[in-house]
Amino acid sequence: MSADATSKRTTRRDARRRRSRRYNPDGSMTLIEHVYDFRRRLLYALLVVVAGGAIGFAWFGMSVGPLPALGDVIKGPYCDIPEEARLDTGDGCQLLQTAPFEAFMIQLKVGIAAGMVLTAPLWLYQIWAFLAPGLYQWERKYARVFVCVASLLFALGAALALVIVPLALGVLVGFGGDTFMTALRGQEYISFILALLVIFGISFELPLLIVMLNKVGVVQYEQLKRWRRGIIAALFVFAAFVTPTDPFSMIALACALTGLFELAIQLARMHDRKLERQRVAEGFDGLSDDEAAPFTYTPTSSAGEDPAEQPGPDSSSGGRTDDVT
Repeated sequence: MSADATSKRTTRRDARRRRSRRYNPDGSMTLIEHVYDFRRRLLYALLVVVAGGAIGFAWFGMSVGPLPALGDVIKGPYCDIPEEARLDTGDGCQLLQTAPFEAFMIQLKVGIAAGMVLTAPLWLYQIWAFLAPGLYQWERKYARVFVCVASLLFALGAALALVIVPLALGVLVGFGGDTFMTALRGQEYISFILALLVIFGISFELPLLIVMLNKVGVVQYEQLKRWRRGIIAALFVFAAFVTPTDPFSMIALACALTGLFELAIQLARMHDRKLERQRVAEGFDGLSDDEAAPFTYTPTSSAGEDPAEQPGPDSSSGGRTDDVT
């Protein structure tokens, strides 16, 4: 084996060790190593999303065991519209394709979206692995909780959207009465469904953001209590702007956000009360701003030795000092 090949293998092994928690507990890297790590993590995340998109693309047209085909799931809200209000093509419930590649692009879009959801733990881990070396241990703990709860809230929001969509479509297509017949284009319908899923999913992250801001001390319970009415009114206005022009989706999103906001307020109240009890137990509660805290602290040297045990400046040099200035 040549010296160049051996050197390359050693370099790659050293790079893997620097990324390993076993050999590099604090995750310290140079700037160029961070750039290389970002490129590697981004490539892995893209490969995972592509693999998930291929699975979602295949799942679109066929059922997997007890799971129905993804296309049937997406088409379900449209098929729930009463038959007398839908265009009867003679072959059951179908969407319209008005361009040669429209069906392929719809299947690709839905497949990638489903693949990102299915493989979310894998590509989220790549993001986490890139950010983790720059976080303290307590920050990593909060980040893990944040990712888990955020994923759960997004899934709950998307599930609520799937429940609301049939009602929303029923209201929207019912305005024309018997004058109009509903025949939705596939591209517009799928974009409508995906947008609603994303809007509901992201909106459900708002209470989690409030809880995290309270954890780090940006907002307190008393502030949230004073702002409650204004925030609830803002939530209804927000729901009216981001949802389609029907009352069901707006009211459902606004009520769900209001309930989650109230839960976030109560969590903030419990957190602030816990901090208050800790301050009282430690004797910090009654202190003024210019009063010293009631604790003792003995500084040590960088080597961890007691300052009293360290030799003075004239213990070994006979009282002489070395003044470089």
